[in-house]
Amino acid sequence: MNWITSTRSARSSSSIPGNVAPDNDSNMPASPPRFVFFVVFCITIGGLLFGYDTGVISGALVVIKDEWDLSNTQQEFIVGGTTLGAIVGGLFAGVFADRWGRRIITFLASLVFILGALIMTFSKHYSVLIGGRVVVGLGVGAASMVVPIYIGELAPKEFRGRLVTLNVLAITGGQLIAYLIAWGLTDVHNGWRWMFAISAFPAVVQLCCLPWLPESPRVLICRGQEDRARAILHRVYGSKVPESMVDEELESMRNAMRTENSTRYRDLLQAINYKPLAVACLLQLMQQFSGFNTAMYYSATILKMAGFSSTKSATQFSIAIAATNMVMTIVAIAIIDRFGRRKLLLVSFVGMIIGLVVLGIAFIFIVGLVKITKDTCAEYAICGACTLDDKCNWSPGSAVCAAKNDGLFSDLTDVCDSTTTRERAGTWLALASLVFYVALYAVGLGNVPWLVQSEIFSQGIRSKAGSIATATNWVSNFVVSVTFLTMTQHITASGTFWFYAGVLSIGLCFVFVMVPETKGLKLEDVQKLFTGSGVPFFARATRVPAKPTDSTDDESVQDAAEFSDTALTTTNPPASITRHVRRNSGRSTNSSTSTGLINR
Repeated sequence: MNWITSTRSARSSSSIPGNVAPDNDSNMPASPPRFVFFVVFCITIGGLLFGYDTGVISGALVVIKDEWDLSNTQQEFIVGGTTLGAIVGGLFAGVFADRWGRRIITFLASLVFILGALIMTFSKHYSVLIGGRVVVGLGVGAASMVVPIYIGELAPKEFRGRLVTLNVLAITGGQLIAYLIAWGLTDVHNGWRWMFAISAFPAVVQLCCLPWLPESPRVLICRGQEDRARAILHRVYGSKVPESMVDEELESMRNAMRTENSTRYRDLLQAINYKPLAVACLLQLMQQFSGFNTAMYYSATILKMAGFSSTKSATQFSIAIAATNMVMTIVAIAIIDRFGRRKLLLVSFVGMIIGLVVLGIAFIFIVGLVKITKDTCAEYAICGACTLDDKCNWSPGSAVCAAKNDGLFSDLTDVCDSTTTRERAGTWLALASLVFYVALYAVGLGNVPWLVQSEIFSQGIRSKAGSIATATNWVSNFVVSVTFLTMTQHITASGTFWFYAGVLSIGLCFVFVMVPETKGLKLEDVQKLFTGSGVPFFARATRVPAKPTDSTDDESVQDAAEFSDTALTTTNPPASITRHVRRNSGRSTNSSTSTGLINR
């Protein structure tokens, strides 16, 4: 993978008040040191566990449902148990991450993962299984909050986007592993218990790695341990980086500490903090109300609804969905620091809306626009609609819907074979649109909210704000996961997917207006994008070209052109500067005035 950064320093922009330029150094290596990769690998095991524990329920649920004869509501609460625990875990991690440090929170999350895996593995009753899912959720919430911040604070700024996004790759990798294991153990006696037990092993590996992990330099600065912070920065940036660059980084952290050391939750109400908090929370809200996690939690269930003929085949095709998620996350890692966060989000939203609309159309072919609220099973004329009702099964021989305990039929099943051309077309259209939807999610909305959340808050408020944004993610995740099956019954499956598409349409407008570009900026500079009275997009900076007179001017023009795609300003430049830029554009000037920035 080419780790060479795609943005250059915009020196000519520094003279314009309010602008924040990317600050790359020519002495930066083409890729991070091996130490950084080792640290990121160890930290992202938390992301792997996050992905595994949220993905494994998809395959386990279709088996547990039959073994314990669970209703739709019971299934929803098994899924929702993890998200409920994650809400508490994310808030807990936010409160104590600054006090105890990122490494201690990672250690506690690993212990919780192991405990939750043991409870789920040996559960004998529905209530105990839910308890285990809640315990695992505590670890998932802590990991989802602390891992992006931990990596973001350790990563060199030129590679931060890709390194933080590696956590999302670990999450998607964990989901894919969970699907593969679920597929292999579906027909094994007590296979679902083994699915849960396996989740303890990565947590043990992470515990073994922790003694070699450094604490975040920013946390060490808060504790007054500057020598340790300097040593870690040398290891992070590499031996060839000049001492002056490390000094600059430390000074930047110290300046942030002087003004932010005594922050409290109520400080989030200040204008400088609530703008980025609103962006982070709304992005996390959109990530969940896009309906994506229903595709992960219920993918095997959805594919059984869509006509795949058995639990095994439904789980098998759900692997394709998880693999798509992982592959497109790799694509996102490769391009996120080149194309930027904002552009990927916009593309992601548009693609997901299209995918959901088509998925809703596919389900019309399969089950029709039928509400699953009939008084008797015999009122369902289509197999797909019949099996969505948790009290009914379908008789293929008689082509009728009957109650599960109806003794008149010996061939009752909850699986629908696609027999007509219409049903077969709907089945494969559902799979194709689901894969397309997941691919566009992975490129943008699946990873950008976590990356932006790790970048847009100042050091003193980062953990507190991050915990609230993470809690927003998990609260909305809980709402979506415990309402999905119920919504498919009351507003139909197609109506449910179109509802999510409508929410994404609102989110698209929000991203277009409010979400700034942050690529190439130091963490201490990103928050300057949110100062002033404007919104980030409408205060976006652009370049007025000028004719250079020599090679130095040429380089300045190129730098400013690249900067115009990445840097944003939220304060209007003085009118005198704008007039000066316009007056001098097209004339030969020196490099400091050959380019200018005006608001669009």
